[in-house]
Amino acid sequence: MEINPHTLLKNVFGYDEFRPLQQEIIERTLAGKDSFVLMPTGGGKSMCFQIPALCFDGITIVVSPLISLMKDQVQALQANGIKADFFNSSISPQAENEVIARATKGEIKLLYLSPEKLISVSNTWLRNLNIKLVAIDEAHCVSMWGHDFRPEYTRLKAFRNSLSQVPFMALTATADKSARIDIEQQLGLNESKLFISSFNRENLSIEVRGQVPKKKKLEEIGRFVEKKKNESGIIYCLSRKNTEEVADYLKSYGHSVAYYHAGMNPEERERVQTAFIYDDTKIIVATIAFGMGIDKSNVRWVIHFNLPKNLEGYYQEIGRAGRDGLPAETRLYYNMSDFVMYSQFAEDGANSTMQKEKLNRMLQFAEAKSCRRRILLSYFGEHLPKDCGNCDVCDNPPKDFEGTVLAQKALSGIARMKEKEGIAMLINVLRGSNNAEVHASGYSQLKTYGAGKDISYIDWRDYIIQLANQGLIEIMYSEGSALKISPVGWKVLKGELFIKLTSPILAEEKVSRRPNIAKMADEGEVNTDLFAALKKLRSSISREKNVPSYVVFSDKSLKQMTIDLPVTENQFLGISGVGMNKMEQYGEEFMDEIRKFKSVAKPKKTPTIMDTFAMYKEGLSPIEIANKKNIQITTVYSHLSQLYTEGREVELEKLVSKDVVDKVRDAFNELDRAIALKPIFEKLHEAVSYGEIRMSLTIILMNE
Repeated sequence: MEINPHTLLKNVFGYDEFRPLQQEIIERTLAGKDSFVLMPTGGGKSMCFQIPALCFDGITIVVSPLISLMKDQVQALQANGIKADFFNSSISPQAENEVIARATKGEIKLLYLSPEKLISVSNTWLRNLNIKLVAIDEAHCVSMWGHDFRPEYTRLKAFRNSLSQVPFMALTATADKSARIDIEQQLGLNESKLFISSFNRENLSIEVRGQVPKKKKLEEIGRFVEKKKNESGIIYCLSRKNTEEVADYLKSYGHSVAYYHAGMNPEERERVQTAFIYDDTKIIVATIAFGMGIDKSNVRWVIHFNLPKNLEGYYQEIGRAGRDGLPAETRLYYNMSDFVMYSQFAEDGANSTMQKEKLNRMLQFAEAKSCRRRILLSYFGEHLPKDCGNCDVCDNPPKDFEGTVLAQKALSGIARMKEKEGIAMLINVLRGSNNAEVHASGYSQLKTYGAGKDISYIDWRDYIIQLANQGLIEIMYSEGSALKISPVGWKVLKGELFIKLTSPILAEEKVSRRPNIAKMADEGEVNTDLFAALKKLRSSISREKNVPSYVVFSDKSLKQMTIDLPVTENQFLGISGVGMNKMEQYGEEFMDEIRKFKSVAKPKKTPTIMDTFAMYKEGLSPIEIANKKNIQITTVYSHLSQLYTEGREVELEKLVSKDVVDKVRDAFNELDRAIALKPIFEKLHEAVSYGEIRMSLTIILMNE
């Protein structure tokens, strides 16, 4: 009987729809063809091979270098009633024999193997398996151009050749164009199709802070963490010493924190990681060794204490936040000392030229004056047509100018040099340099020679980096960092698209943009009491079953339960992330908790904003509206504030005194203009009500 992928998606995994590209990848795999899947962390890569595995009548082999990820994913699959197991160096010889016996009998649908075990001389038992699909996770590890090259991965091609009729799927979250080409060649993929999902993680805010002294950095992080109590977060550090210092600093203020680095013994690292996964420890301060393969969905923030060594690693690390799709924050600190230290590391490492080029690109990102999300996406070959509105540069954009003509000069130079040269040669040609290499190459005869001689070398370099950041230029590290013109760049060169550039001279001149008042939306959609009760129940079940909390249900699923209040099986199956197996295992306990809540909760009327507006127009005061509608006065204030922002005839200035507005304005500015009511409430010693604060902020922001 043919198994329908959509049926599996809903009944096994509890989701109504596939994410973009998943269905196409699954259909290609079921047709027996190779695929190369490039998706961001949290983008749904695993589903691309897990569903075909359940459709095939044999076993699927998943190759992964990450022992912790294997364990996490196998636990999650088993929680959904799927026969899965892993085979790596962490299990005993007896356990190995048991896995081999079950796999040989056809009792395992998905088997996760480390590359070391796969290429081992003792792997002859694999020949006896009915292998229907092989998935190579973290495929960037096979490429010398990737950011995490692992020599053992290069031996996977022989395994591929021994299974020439079996579809192979390579998956990674981070690979630039050079790495992609190398991965396909190294793995010997047969006419594979490249699937590139959008790398735009809209739920992640991106912030960069430069040249902050260490003491101030610790103080800032301390204040940040204080506002995030009971939320999980990761702080990445460059050195082991820093991890311990930062952890000790936060611990001295009573935070639930532990450090993690390669200097600890394996048992200690396992204990720290397990405590984090099970929510017993809220904050981990770690070197980059931490987090690879952790499938924890409710990490709400990630901080980099130091500059990462490349954009691939940075993107992968911030991608560990907000995997449940809910808002999450990321912050990067950098100092030139970080850059110098990494440069020294690069001198001693393999591919030192490429490493230094990628480190330079990382520093350029940190120092950029344009939308950071556009820079990240363009690095991975994706063009974002407009600024994201959710990064620090978008919050305080620098002044820009019409830069199309200047861009066309640079792009024309690249084209006339046949896209063979790097930044230095391009600048020399544009500035009409008498450099011997320029003349020897014949570039002094080009039409663009000297076309930009009125612009300094440093400024030209800044502008070219901006062109790369906007996705007009690609830097090909595998070709000596030669500059290539992207499809978007050709449109600019032909005059089909116009762009803005930022003047280096005006880089420090910031223009404050009005914050988004929508961020002041009520925090009352999710019932906090019920959410806490459901989290407590989830924690109890996770301990009993010995699985992480998010394997039972994600925070996103719990929040939906507090809104939808499901009390029947059909209603419960309507919650995102609830499949038949989880319904049968946990459904009754969670529905009982919801029934208890509903039995004691007072029924609430659903007030509409326009009802409030109609009564206000009739001349009723806020307290009279609240009494008449039987709602909280703060709800009335919230309605009136929203109506004010929409341009309705609401005179907030008559409802809150100028003295109160001034106090709120002072507190707001002292708190770095963070749009959150509680910090202002506490800053004013609880002397001003939430309603007054909300109305004051609305007046302040709408009249700036």
